[in-house]
Amino acid sequence: MIVADKKREQIIDGAIKRFTHFGINKTTMNDIAEDLSVSKPSLYYYFPDKKHLILGVIERVFTDFYETLTKKLNLELPLETILFNSIDIRNTFFQKYYMLRIAEGIPDLLNDEIIKSKLSSLKDLEKDFFAELFRKAKQRGEIEHEDMKHVSELYLESLMGLTTMCVMETGKDIFPDKKALNKMTQKQKDLSSIFTKGLKCE
Repeated sequence: MIVADKKREQIIDGAIKRFTHFGINKTTMNDIAEDLSVSKPSLYYYFPDKKHLILGVIERVFTDFYETLTKKLNLELPLETILFNSIDIRNTFFQKYYMLRIAEGIPDLLNDEIIKSKLSSLKDLEKDFFAELFRKAKQRGEIEHEDMKHVSELYLESLMGLTTMCVMETGKDIFPDKKALNKMTQKQKDLSSIFTKGLKCE
């Protein structure tokens, strides 16, 4: 089982590398099989089609992000500092995997039920993580609100909006330069400060 899992992870590593360099649309399952020197039957054993391989890539990126977020979490810090640290982690992953451009590789991304279901479950996991951060801050007497799940959703959607604006201003075919990335990060941290202050107990 361990060997099988290792082979699966090697295939995902190869897919990430090729997707990043050549784009998802221009990459075939044959390309990945050749890159890794594995037989097509072996590749299709782990991933029956390209969509499931893309799904494996999405899961890997999010799992790595979530594990890093959890590992570096220090609940003894003030909420604002915790949010700042999470933004730094988020934007490190944004830079690392930006060139994957997953959405471009799946026509009608949100209309695909398998992909949509997986993205929804991953988003829910992230929402739950931040909802728990806000609940802990409430227990410490830092903030006050009745519905921390709603707070989490608003916060994450706001961060995503600022990320989207950065991509739109740069141009989707161009990797954001350091100035653009720093500007996005600062806006996200400014938002976090305002957000935190707005939830503070009177």
